[in-house]
Amino acid sequence: MKLFSLALFAALSATSFGKSYPVTGNTVNCRSGPGTSYAVKKSYKKGQNVSISCQTSGTSVSGNNIWDKTSDGCYVADHYVKTGVNGYVTTKCGGGSSGGSSSGSYCKKINTAGVNLVAQWEGFVASPKPDPIGLPTVGYGHLCQKKGCAEVKYRFPLSKTTAKQLLSDDLPKYTKCLASYLNNKVKLNDNQLAALTSWTFNVGCGNVKTSTLVKRLNKGESPNTVAGQELPKWRMAGGRVMQGLVNRRKAEIKLFKKASSKQAYPKCQ
Repeated sequence: MKLFSLALFAALSATSFGKSYPVTGNTVNCRSGPGTSYAVKKSYKKGQNVSISCQTSGTSVSGNNIWDKTSDGCYVADHYVKTGVNGYVTTKCGGGSSGGSSSGSYCKKINTAGVNLVAQWEGFVASPKPDPIGLPTVGYGHLCQKKGCAEVKYRFPLSKTTAKQLLSDDLPKYTKCLASYLNNKVKLNDNQLAALTSWTFNVGCGNVKTSTLVKRLNKGESPNTVAGQELPKWRMAGGRVMQGLVNRRKAEIKLFKKASSKQAYPKCQ
């Protein structure tokens, strides 16, 4: 996914690291967070064994959204680590879930204002172009899962209309992961859910799950206060403040605070 992200460093667990697993890629980058846009901290060679301290969700790589935190304190895409299973092999980073909608009746798709906001900040790419690890992106921030973006049902080069349709197809999974981290104390209207989905699409589900923003919402604090104070913190990439992120967060806050009578979470009106 073509996006700016905040590079966060997670503290190492005090417990001992688990089993070591071999790296399958020729040169696999270990990053500061669970996503392809995070800063590269080091690289592993093919066949090198890595110890996994915990796992979390992040940017999907070839259909696998699990990222492994290694004993070096950085994250590597699980797709490139031969664990022997298609799933988690150790505990999730940051412990258990911080919430979750018990009814599952939240709005599965965000409003048009939210889709347009994401499109504005992701930028338009008509045909697949390689990202830093060789996986192409296309449309408005779609990270291709197969060679040649074969999973995309729209013909290349994309028009802005078909790119917007592809984005609308992609966004529900980010709304879903966001909703899975919120408890039913949280009440959000359609603009608020859309703004937070944009943020989730940008920084990744793993970071949203462990964020102070989600923790504060789950404690019952005022959504407008929490968003206004927490979203601006997500403005860094590669260890420095990015003006593009500053501006995106301002746009998300503006949408978040725009009044609406339509409830979107935990129940969709």
